[in-house]
Amino acid sequence: MNKKRSLIRRSAATIAAGAAVLVLAACGGNSDSSAGHEGHTTASPSGATSAAQGQHAAADVAFAKGMIPHHRQAVEMADLAASRAQSAEVKKLAADIKKAQDPEIETLSGWLTSWGEEVPAEGAMDHSMHGMEGMMSADEMQKLRQASGSAFDTAFMQMMIKHHEGAVAMAKTEQADGAYAPAKEMARDIIASQTAEITQMKKLLGQG
Repeated sequence: MNKKRSLIRRSAATIAAGAAVLVLAACGGNSDSSAGHEGHTTASPSGATSAAQGQHAAADVAFAKGMIPHHRQAVEMADLAASRAQSAEVKKLAADIKKAQDPEIETLSGWLTSWGEEVPAEGAMDHSMHGMEGMMSADEMQKLRQASGSAFDTAFMQMMIKHHEGAVAMAKTEQADGAYAPAKEMARDIIASQTAEITQMKKLLGQG
């Protein structure tokens, strides 16, 4: 009986020791595996964030924040042409400007949001944008709203040439100082399309 009890005790001790070894091994394995996994998980997103942050510079933010109200005013001017312009060419030109610049406003706004920057509010141009290249004053916009027929066509093109020249200058600054490839690409497209439209408007005005 004593032998039997002794055997049972020895067996129980052996099983307990074996279980302890297994638990320790499992804990050690989990710890190593977890550390390794966490290492990868932490490194990956932070690396991706760094890369994303490194893709744009202050010049890109300035370009987006400036071009949004600039484009909004051009679209506002283009909207007037539908009911006030006399020339079919001016109406088409205005429609093309709106078609090109509306999506660019959306894209620029998306970039600013993704960078954690504030998108300029609607109407922000009224006070803070007077010094921006090519922007029309409140008086100039009012005169354009009151014009119609051939007088509107002339005023619209004269103002839009000035407006486009401002946008081209801003785009050239982005090309020179920007770091964000899509913004530099948009700047290149703005320079090409708006320079072509300036040439077209000057010809229509008899200046070409």
